[in-house]
Amino acid sequence: MASTTAQQHKKEKTRPTHFSRVCLSVVDAMASESKGLVFATAVKKHAGRAKEKILQKVGKVDRTADEIFDDHVQNFNKQQNAANKLQKELNNYIRCVKAMQVASKTLYECMSEVYEPDWTGHDLLTVQSQNIEMLWQDLGHKMTDQVLIPLNTYQGQFPEMRKKIEKRGRKLVDYDGQRHSFQALQSSKKREEAKISRAKEQLEEAKRTFAVFNAELNEELPSLYDSRLPFFITNLQTLFSAEQVFHSELSKVHGELESIIDKLAKESSGRTSSSHYRRSSPPTQMLSSPGSNSLNSPENVGRGSRLGRSEQDEDSTINSPFHDHHHNDNDDSMNYKQTGGGLKDYEPVEVGAQVAEIATSPTNNGAAATTNGVNKSPPSSGGPGAPSRTTNQRPGVEELYDIPIGATTDNLPPGVLYRVRATYKYQAEDEDELSLEVGDTVQVIEYEDPEEQQEEGWLMGIKEATGRQGLFPANFTRPI
Repeated sequence: MASTTAQQHKKEKTRPTHFSRVCLSVVDAMASESKGLVFATAVKKHAGRAKEKILQKVGKVDRTADEIFDDHVQNFNKQQNAANKLQKELNNYIRCVKAMQVASKTLYECMSEVYEPDWTGHDLLTVQSQNIEMLWQDLGHKMTDQVLIPLNTYQGQFPEMRKKIEKRGRKLVDYDGQRHSFQALQSSKKREEAKISRAKEQLEEAKRTFAVFNAELNEELPSLYDSRLPFFITNLQTLFSAEQVFHSELSKVHGELESIIDKLAKESSGRTSSSHYRRSSPPTQMLSSPGSNSLNSPENVGRGSRLGRSEQDEDSTINSPFHDHHHNDNDDSMNYKQTGGGLKDYEPVEVGAQVAEIATSPTNNGAAATTNGVNKSPPSSGGPGAPSRTTNQRPGVEELYDIPIGATTDNLPPGVLYRVRATYKYQAEDEDELSLEVGDTVQVIEYEDPEEQQEEGWLMGIKEATGRQGLFPANFTRPI
């Protein structure tokens, strides 16, 4: 029983009394009333400001003007716009730097794959490619950490300052409204001193509040505007310094890469010339009839340039172009006549040396020396067997170019060594070659660079039908 009584007394103590409930209800009511009063005051202020702005716009009432502050606001707007624009473009630039970093990495990875491992400087190319990637990364980090972040901090001052300017504008409207209300009460016919006194107090309060905000902004705005110059100096110096270091280091790496390629080019040119790298030997064309081995095929026509030279090295008697060839009358291929088959009847000779050889070499049984069916009698004054291959030749040409026997050099245009006619069709395989049809006439000319090594089996000429200049295989033509 005792414990039960104690529990009941404890419950009674914890129950709210009637007075406490009344107090709580009063507090709630006051809080609600306070909230309602604040809301009503805010609505009243907004309505009063809207009314004042409308009256000022329509010209019913005047507006307090402050030209100095207006200049500060104008400078602030210009400063904020410049900072926003710079921030936007710098963000875009950093995005492009990162994109270039990815593109550069992909490009140099592709170069490392294309650059064959046995070429000179393959490992150095890979190392320099990695250095370029590191330079791009470093530039991106510097732009973000040392340029963009300080700019973001600088630009972050403007929103807060903008709020202060807007609040100062609202306080100015309140001050103008109170001033106009006080003036209206003073000019009223029915003067109510109590209202005038209260209006004057409200006017003084609005004036003090506005003066505080106005004085604060008149100090902060000029200071903020003057800070733009030191900031831009520091920010742009950092930007240009990062760019300078990046481009300087990148230029050094590109110089190393250029040295690698130059070394590769020198080693490549040491092994073979660029022309022989493209074209090692003239093309050959098989006759239409299978199994044919006629001498008018390009393989046999150009024996002096391709096959005959190797045979001449083996036989000293064949090496002389004026040696007697005793042909078998039953051999149709050796008795082949030039006039019908377009056979090339020449071998390279040197002017002077061969003529001296003709004069000193004896003839067998008094017979004139012949080569491929062409009479090669020793030269005599006005003799019918003397070829006219050196007539009107310019000095020095013979030492560089082989004039074929039977080629006419009379009455040729300047720069033309002799003329040939195509005996076989040839389709050009490169841009600097000539395509030939059977019967085309070509003027053989010197190479553009006289010191350039003449490609064996190839001639430089101008196609008379088109005027096009280029290389063509000698064993597809015969001299005329």
